[in-house]
Amino acid sequence: MEKITGYVEHIVYRNTENGYTVLNLVSGEDETTCVGIFSSIAEGENIEAEGEFTEHPTYGEQFKVARFEEKMPEDREAIERYLGSGAIKGIGLALAARIVRRFKEDTFRIIEEEPERLAEVKGISENKAQEIAYQVNEKRDLRQAMIFLQQYGITMNLAVKIYQAYGQEVYTIIRENPYRLADDIEGVGFRTADEIASRVGIKMDSDFRVRSGVLYTLLTASTEGHTYLPQEELTARTAKLLEVEPEQIEKQYMDLAIERKIVMKQGETTEIYASSFYYMEANTATMLKQLNVPYDVPDIEIEARIRTIEKQTGMELDEHQVTAVKEAVRNGLLVITGGPGTGKTTTINTIIRYFEGEGLDIFLAAPTGRAAKRMSETTGFEARTIHRMLELSGGVEGTAGFERNENNPLETDVIIVDEMSMVDITIMNSLLKAVVPGTRLILVGDINQLPSVGPGSVLRDIIDSHACNVVKLTKIFRQAATSDIIVNAHKINRGEEVVLDNKSMDFFFLKRYDADVIINVVLQLVKQKLPKFVDATPYDIQVLTPMRKGLLGVERLNGILQKYLNPPMSGKAEKEYGDTLFREGDKVMQTRNNYQLEWEIRTKYGLSVDKGTGIFNGDMGIVREINDFSETMTIEFDEGRMVEYPYKLLDELELAYAITIHKSQGSEYPAVVIPLLKGPAMLLNRNLIYTAVTRARKCVTLVGNENTFYEMVQNTSQQKRYSGLKARLREETV
Repeated sequence: MEKITGYVEHIVYRNTENGYTVLNLVSGEDETTCVGIFSSIAEGENIEAEGEFTEHPTYGEQFKVARFEEKMPEDREAIERYLGSGAIKGIGLALAARIVRRFKEDTFRIIEEEPERLAEVKGISENKAQEIAYQVNEKRDLRQAMIFLQQYGITMNLAVKIYQAYGQEVYTIIRENPYRLADDIEGVGFRTADEIASRVGIKMDSDFRVRSGVLYTLLTASTEGHTYLPQEELTARTAKLLEVEPEQIEKQYMDLAIERKIVMKQGETTEIYASSFYYMEANTATMLKQLNVPYDVPDIEIEARIRTIEKQTGMELDEHQVTAVKEAVRNGLLVITGGPGTGKTTTINTIIRYFEGEGLDIFLAAPTGRAAKRMSETTGFEARTIHRMLELSGGVEGTAGFERNENNPLETDVIIVDEMSMVDITIMNSLLKAVVPGTRLILVGDINQLPSVGPGSVLRDIIDSHACNVVKLTKIFRQAATSDIIVNAHKINRGEEVVLDNKSMDFFFLKRYDADVIINVVLQLVKQKLPKFVDATPYDIQVLTPMRKGLLGVERLNGILQKYLNPPMSGKAEKEYGDTLFREGDKVMQTRNNYQLEWEIRTKYGLSVDKGTGIFNGDMGIVREINDFSETMTIEFDEGRMVEYPYKLLDELELAYAITIHKSQGSEYPAVVIPLLKGPAMLLNRNLIYTAVTRARKCVTLVGNENTFYEMVQNTSQQKRYSGLKARLREETV
């Protein structure tokens, strides 16, 4: 590492979000371009920087700063330059010269220790003197806090955030209860707080630590889909995490409940919720009951309208579909469920036309962009994502805020939501807040697919509660019955034998037993054979795999598929981030909801035609540009939405040539390729293979061991989800 010292003459570029800065540093006669993360730095400041010289292909020699510290200006010239640089508001060049002429090398001591003396200088009042002293001291305080926080392994970005939240209180909080950071600061998790606590010397069994550990365990459980944990399980998980005795955990529950951080629900066992999830389930249940009102419409009138619609459209409804339309007309709340090919789309289309004929306003929605797009294509009506329908606004510190809520509800008569199996309790609660009683709500979905990625088991709980009308569509229609994708999907769902003789036109099983051989076959299919067969590009064909790790896991497959589908080329920029190498032209996926990311749709001439915020877990796109100078990566998502990702957000993206079956929910692809070998029984179950097969429109190709396939079809075990919506719906309305 080399060191250079000088003053900041000019800040060329600054990213206010992450502190990435390009600046000119002057030392004597020399001028150096420095790049790196700088907390609040201003022109005129003196610094000592440590780092190394690098050669940028476009901008030439740069000094890449690893760390720096501020040096107080020592000579008159330097002091004058710093004060007159604009770093201190209200002091220009002329005033800076007068201050230094009066106090010489003693200037900074005067500012810090005797600020009232600044009023001796012409043009400075007593108030202004105090203001100047406050600014100089604040900058010094921030720097000191940075240095203090960085010794606990806290990054500069996070340190700025922490200091902004707590100010000078930060020292007390860090020393006494660093677990507050996990509650108060976005980006500080329990693990970080725990590491700080151990460095500070806080005891393993401290009350602060145990309480924070309980809340962290409940948060972790929510990422597995649970809205609560039974008390015994919560205690066992927390004890394992913290390495403390169960009794020390048990005695904290009551205090946490009194502080309203958890809710303890007594039943056969004691269920412990993080408060937010309990109230989400309770509110969701109350709101669903409020919507479930009957409408008195005679049978004969509905049937006559259905016959008219059938004549107009050439559609013919079976008895289950007719029942679904009748129930939609007669009830404020309805669930329609059924597998592929059972006529859910025809039913939805008939319901839309029925209500349209009544002069009612109708909104269509789905959980993901892809699902909404598919809904628009099959109905001919505009469908939006639930987030977009609720008018998402980038909330504070990454939390979602919706413009549509109980104070500003959706103005419509009917709402139809498709792909309900994907909707978690958080989104359901937000949706219902924006629906006024009297609006009809129709929920459509397939409960045999995988449950939502987020917590809860909304669709299944609503059906199992018997708290509202449910119509199950079971008949496979004639046109669908010619597709082996649909026929075999239903056989899988029923646990029946699927014939793997490859006599089909759209369902193939290539028996291979070695991982590397399987990968070779997958490559040939994606690159050469399937694009022609289904009239699509290799990028449209999706490899779906049950696992992230292992020989046929997402991580390994993506590395190999990238090499063959998007090989390195001169002029094709790359960016290495963690274990992933991104390259222009790569197929990528967003891995978590980011409500604040801004997107823009542009014309071919670069004019903006639409803007919005929010990119969500499962959204897929193509890397269009990697810009090392601005440290951004531009991704094009569905519908031409362009998003600039700062490098610090690249941990939200991963390659998507292969994705897990879980991540494919709600999407449809012209063709899917599913590599299969042995794996954990909990993972390789019927729901999983059913979901994978039903993602394909024109062709499914499985490559691997047929015994694994048969075992999956017979394996009905599912990871149990702890969710309380069913119980809340069965409770009497207060």
